Amino acid sequence: MSQVRTLFATRLYHARLSAHGPTIDADEFEASCYSIAEDDAAGQQWSEDHGYPGYTSYASLGDLPYRFPIFADLVQALDAHVADFARDLAFDLGDKKLTLDSLWINILPEGGIHTGHLHPHSVISGTTYVAMPDGASAIKFEDPRLPMMMAAPGRRKDAPEELKTFAYVAPKVGDVLLWESWLRHEVPMNMSEDDRLSVSFNYGWG
Repeated sequence: MSQVRTLFATRLYHARLSAHGPTIDADEFEASCYSIAEDDAAGQQWSEDHGYPGYTSYASLGDLPYRFPIFADLVQALDAHVADFARDLAFDLGDKKLTLDSLWINILPEGGIHTGHLHPHSVISGTTYVAMPDGASAIKFEDPRLPMMMAAPGRRKDAPEELKTFAYVAPKVGDVLLWESWLRHEVPMNMSEDDRLSVSFNYGWG
């Protein structure tokens, strides 16, 4: 009798941000992100110099929770979500813990993309979604084994999600996604005339 088991699972955490922590007003959150972007000349310049379509505070602002109280509330919620995910992953953290080490705003206008990448030097990465207009792109995840598949055939269109080479997730405003930082992902082209607005983050172990 044959048996097929699933090994080496890749986990993706998807929840409502409001499931943990203080209530975060969506309109205030969006307004705060735009206010920060407008005043962040260094971030605007970095985005232009590095060909980032739109704006990111990734390389310019490392203290968002101290600038706006709403970001401090966000971190409180994220800490609880990350703790949930770490338990699901069966992490043995010992006497250390997972702590936020970076948090940044992303504003992706019409036609903007964020090519495939991963997040080195961290353990858990994620994004929460502030504005997702109709036509805004999903986030695309890539099977981490893809570079080793060599001459393997492609998957059928009706393959179950866990066997597909790529997975597309279309989050809603107020959602939070978490994944292990080695998981390669990208944001396909924003086909909406309006901005796709999100806040991304990394957690390290130490």
